[in-house]
Amino acid sequence: MFFAALSRKVDLTPFLFAFVCATAQAQDYPSKPIRYVVATAPGGLMDVPARLLADYLEKRYGHRLVVENRGGGGGVMAGDALVKSAADGYTLLQIQVGNVAINPFTVKDMPFDPLRDFAPVSTLTSSPVVVAVDGKLGVNTLREFIALAKNRPINYGSAGIGTIPHLAGELFAQAAGVKLTPVHYRGAWPALNDLLAGQVQAIFVGLGVVRSQPSVKVLAVSQPKRLAAAPDIPTSAEAGLPAFEVNTWFGVVAPRGTPEAIVNQLNREIHAALDDATVHKRLLDGGLEPLKETPAQFGARMRADHERFREIVKAAGLKPE
Repeated sequence: MFFAALSRKVDLTPFLFAFVCATAQAQDYPSKPIRYVVATAPGGLMDVPARLLADYLEKRYGHRLVVENRGGGGGVMAGDALVKSAADGYTLLQIQVGNVAINPFTVKDMPFDPLRDFAPVSTLTSSPVVVAVDGKLGVNTLREFIALAKNRPINYGSAGIGTIPHLAGELFAQAAGVKLTPVHYRGAWPALNDLLAGQVQAIFVGLGVVRSQPSVKVLAVSQPKRLAAAPDIPTSAEAGLPAFEVNTWFGVVAPRGTPEAIVNQLNREIHAALDDATVHKRLLDGGLEPLKETPAQFGARMRADHERFREIVKAAGLKPE
């Protein structure tokens, strides 16, 4: 019976037809403008790689990469727009770590599953959180800030409940053994404004948010190595708090079912953009470090951070809302 099954003729026509169609589709790609959705409002840090990539790929392909900012709901609205789009490579979404690692645990009745419904294309950048304080606070090192926080109330600015700046502050308080009180805003920039006004004493954000502010003191960067664009800032380990490490990332995803050939082509083009001297420098100037990964590596990162932040969200006492 076994050998009879092996000898049975199998009609491969449907499989060959699908393969030929997918190959032809990839060879002709792109033949029209690409919709590039960014899961934040305009003007934020996520716009930096989005605009750079749009300029690069438009020159490369001869077709526009139309950037569409869709803030709201912590990126849920943007993610929903992606999963409802055709899986043909003409709708892409730029996300950050919170869209796949935090939202599933803090957003009630999410209309999609990012691990199931997003097809990883490529990471774009890595951005560690920095510990930044009001320069008038009178501290010059991380150890001095921790000592101060043990003796007086400290409020820190959060970009919103369940955001990276919020959870980074919670992680810092746990690692340092201090009590910090979050003050929630609608984004990092309003939080920065209140830091400058003295309404909060600290903020946990990407370097690009604070680096141009002379009245803000940056005490440490939360990754194992110093930032290439700011080598004078010590790592959290060097500053005395090795347990504090928070690194966020930006990346590009497509709808589930997007042809693998198109995903791989986009991955190659994105990596070429990140290697471009002008793009590379402008990212570094913004406190963003280029991060090149294959679709498989990016998918593994998404799953690993999803599990890591599950525990962080639980420790912070957050519930789906």
